[in-house]
Amino acid sequence: MDSLVQIDSYQPQLLEKKWQSTWESEKSFKTNTSDLSKPKYYALSMFPYPSGRLHMGHVRNYTITDVIARFKKMQGFNVLHPMGWDSFGLPAENAAIKSGIPPEKWTLENIDHMRTQLKSLGLSYDWDREVMTCREDYYRWTQWLFLLFYKAGLAYKKEAPVNWCDSCATVLANEQVIEGACWRCDSIVIRKNLSQWFLKITDYAERLLNDIDRLPGWPDRVKSMQRNWIGKSTGAEIKFQVAEFPDIQIPVYTTRPDTIFGATYMVLAPEHPLVQKLTGPDSLQAVQAYQQEARTKSEIERTSMEREKTGVALGTHVINPYTQEQIPLWIADYVLVDYGTGAVMAVPGHDERDYAFAFKYQQPIRQVIDVPGVEIDVQKTPYCESGVVVNSGAFNGLSSEQAKKEIVAYAVKHGFGTEKTQYRLRDWLVSRQRYWGAPIPIVYCPTCGVVPVPDDQLPVRLPKDVDFSVTGQSPIATSETFVNTSCPTCHGPAKRETDTMDTFVCSSWYFLRFVDPQNDKEIFNSQAVNHWMNVDQYVGGIEHAILHLLYARFFTMVLHDQGLVDFDEPFQNLLTQGMVLKDGAKMSKSKGNTVDPDDVFNAFGADTARFFILSDSPPQNDIDWKDAGVEGCYKFLKRLWRLVVDNPSSIDLNLPRPDYSGLSEEQRSIYRLTNQTIAGVTQDITQEFQFNTVISKIREFVNGLSKYQPTSGRDPVLSDAIQTLLKLLAPITPHVTEELWQKLGGEGSIHTHPWPVADENALVADTVEVVFQVNGKVRDKMQVPMGCPKEELEQLALNNERVQKFLEGKPPKKIIVVPNKLVNLVAS
Repeated sequence: MDSLVQIDSYQPQLLEKKWQSTWESEKSFKTNTSDLSKPKYYALSMFPYPSGRLHMGHVRNYTITDVIARFKKMQGFNVLHPMGWDSFGLPAENAAIKSGIPPEKWTLENIDHMRTQLKSLGLSYDWDREVMTCREDYYRWTQWLFLLFYKAGLAYKKEAPVNWCDSCATVLANEQVIEGACWRCDSIVIRKNLSQWFLKITDYAERLLNDIDRLPGWPDRVKSMQRNWIGKSTGAEIKFQVAEFPDIQIPVYTTRPDTIFGATYMVLAPEHPLVQKLTGPDSLQAVQAYQQEARTKSEIERTSMEREKTGVALGTHVINPYTQEQIPLWIADYVLVDYGTGAVMAVPGHDERDYAFAFKYQQPIRQVIDVPGVEIDVQKTPYCESGVVVNSGAFNGLSSEQAKKEIVAYAVKHGFGTEKTQYRLRDWLVSRQRYWGAPIPIVYCPTCGVVPVPDDQLPVRLPKDVDFSVTGQSPIATSETFVNTSCPTCHGPAKRETDTMDTFVCSSWYFLRFVDPQNDKEIFNSQAVNHWMNVDQYVGGIEHAILHLLYARFFTMVLHDQGLVDFDEPFQNLLTQGMVLKDGAKMSKSKGNTVDPDDVFNAFGADTARFFILSDSPPQNDIDWKDAGVEGCYKFLKRLWRLVVDNPSSIDLNLPRPDYSGLSEEQRSIYRLTNQTIAGVTQDITQEFQFNTVISKIREFVNGLSKYQPTSGRDPVLSDAIQTLLKLLAPITPHVTEELWQKLGGEGSIHTHPWPVADENALVADTVEVVFQVNGKVRDKMQVPMGCPKEELEQLALNNERVQKFLEGKPPKKIIVVPNKLVNLVAS
């Protein structure tokens, strides 16, 4: 390192490039996975989609994880800190459609640019472990996992209603349907039935729910979101006979069987298979028109509580099995065919959604729950809580909880109902009718049926001879060389599956591949993965709280059950960082309030960006980007530079730590500040990564050092303080601390040195400032020995000249002593 360019003033752009080049050439952050002498620590940021450029949210996420990784390395851990790319997805395909750029070329060019940006941020990644989900050496194993699920009975194909865009020829997630139109091309989105591949995540619903309690290192908010998404409910399934067709029964699921005597109509989903049969001739035209309209609405739009309820009566009825009353059948789009049974018993007196529908269409509203002493008028407002059952025949007077049990027991006894547990979670639809994804490794043979591709024929490679201008089907379907193949079983002519997998499949296991990324014999070495997992600290946005994190947990559980790993939860601790705002709003190009990280790096350096992004708020909170704050951080680092370079003759990093007992009072004060800062910073990082208070303590430390007058020659107290300061800052501002360490003649890289440990003897002050008051007003202050006895404090106060002046020669009526803090004399 001595041969490297010497930099005499703080020039961040120059020194940062210098050290980034050194770290890369020396592979400074390569993980030695065979080193079992140290405890392991796996630090991981959620890997990005290669959109082309980093934004400040990326900078915050990756800086947080990098500081954690560097801190743990200095604490003696063997740290695994990798990075890769979640590189399949629609934007690359859009580029191919709009400009003719092959998706692979677009993606790899973006990765190259973003990798350069990440390196310019000074992140301590082991780049030898880089993975790209779009490369064959990765998606080969994504396909292998799909087949593992298939062989375990956890992957299946069925017809299911989906959001479909004819123009894009693909299924859209609910979140991609904006006001009934495709987010990408603005075409009207319809609901249609397609034969789709699913993964059976519902088989793991109970386990995914229960094991949330095994995640104490996760934020409560995320755990609550996952519980709500899984949505376990206990209730009953009750069968209603159709009056006009006595041989047909319609089951409904309800969590409120105590309200069944208040059911005044039943609603079916527009897609329910019985709608056509149960529609009367006078209603047929209106029902068909309504079904067509419902096909244009997304699930989110249909189930919105704010949206006005609509529906059409079928002209037929069902019979309430408890009252034998005939109630009308309707269809309404707020009922979903693939949730529950696709049918809802409507109790408008005790459900807000049912009430809104009944009020609009003048359906009866009946009260069956009461609360003694509370005025309830369900004709005006539905009462949705528990209470006492009324107007319910033999069940009158029972509490809601007791009535639930007895009403369900009655249904079970008479054969028209049963207890049932249901989950909001549905099986994961993984089919996508698009090109840029991992092909599903299935072949369709007219003789053998559905045939999985053998492991030794993986990967099923994406074809190059595709037409991206085609509409109405996936581009893959235009490749004759891909579609036409031979059956792996009988070797006769067969067709390949042309759907690709949801990109969430690729990101559900990437953290495992990082452990063993070059393995071309197996998905990973289980022994290595078992050593490095779980991920000790996972960092990413709250927007991934449900889908990605739930799917990753699901995959890990399946891999555990299949004997590939010996753990069944992937992430020990989770930190969801807040957003980076500008002028109080989320950054966006449309608002003109974005900040380009490259501009910040070029103007102030990456260390300044890192320092500011951590300084303003705890990492879990949002941070408002302030240009003045960035400039202030830049000035602080210049001040740090001057503090070190202006005292070269006083600083010697080879001096031993000072002997506390032999120091002067001023030296003791600085040595005490040094060790208090070590203790405070270590605690703040260890406990919830409170980097903003870490930086506050470091600023106070620098303020204290700036006032210190070093002794002539080599000053052991200043030398110890500066060495400590650089080490405490090293994880946060790695470039400037590395440069200053070198300037001071430090051995090797500062990042390989141990984290400082506080001298316990110096944490407690020898003396303390005690305030002397007369009638509660401060009259003087004095340094006294820590723990000075009460009697001595009283005497010191009485003998104080300024105190005597305000006592006017009279003895005090009362003396109040707070040890180590104050003496208050109450004058006569």
